[in-house]
Amino acid sequence: MKDAYSLILSAIDNGTYCPGDRLVESELAERFGVSRTPVREALQRLETQSMLARDGRSLVVATLDHNQLAELYTVRTELEALAARLAARHATREETRVLGRMVEEDRAVIDDPQALSRANRRFHHQIHLASHNRYLVQQLDIVHRTMALMARTSLAAAGRGEKTLAEHQRIVDAIAAGDAAAAEAALREHISTAFETRLRESARAWADTIEQERQ
Repeated sequence: MKDAYSLILSAIDNGTYCPGDRLVESELAERFGVSRTPVREALQRLETQSMLARDGRSLVVATLDHNQLAELYTVRTELEALAARLAARHATREETRVLGRMVEEDRAVIDDPQALSRANRRFHHQIHLASHNRYLVQQLDIVHRTMALMARTSLAAAGRGEKTLAEHQRIVDAIAAGDAAAAEAALREHISTAFETRLRESARAWADTIEQERQ
């Protein structure tokens, strides 16, 4: 059975709790069927990791502002690019075949942004593992945990799903060819496009909010 920390983190990751939502110790204990003490300790840990923020006396799921988002993508790009480079050097034939099958299987959920988002995380995690560098995997786990604070997946943008799988295929092809430079370049381009898409979606959402406030 998962501990309280993992349960709360999973609930944030799957969207049960979104940025700005208030987390109440007693409600969490009841939801997950655990006592309040491990919930309290889990909340303290998540606050220390900046997954939660203080709003008066309450704890809420943290929200990333524009600068934090940019900083997160900068770090993610560098770490993911390194993972792709190392995967091209160290991935086994079996690991490469698994990555290729993932791209093919993910076509079945190309029109389901949430399912594709989960598949995308699985694909990237497989590249992390294929790097065969445990310390890099640990750091990428932290980055991807923080990405749960993004309220909406960039894969919800029109046409993004199909482009994402094409980008994934280019990464797999480079890894399979053992071309570290090409794998890194393909991964960097993939993350850059995702970030640009997210910025456009955020700008559109901001404009919609302003328009609604004026009405």
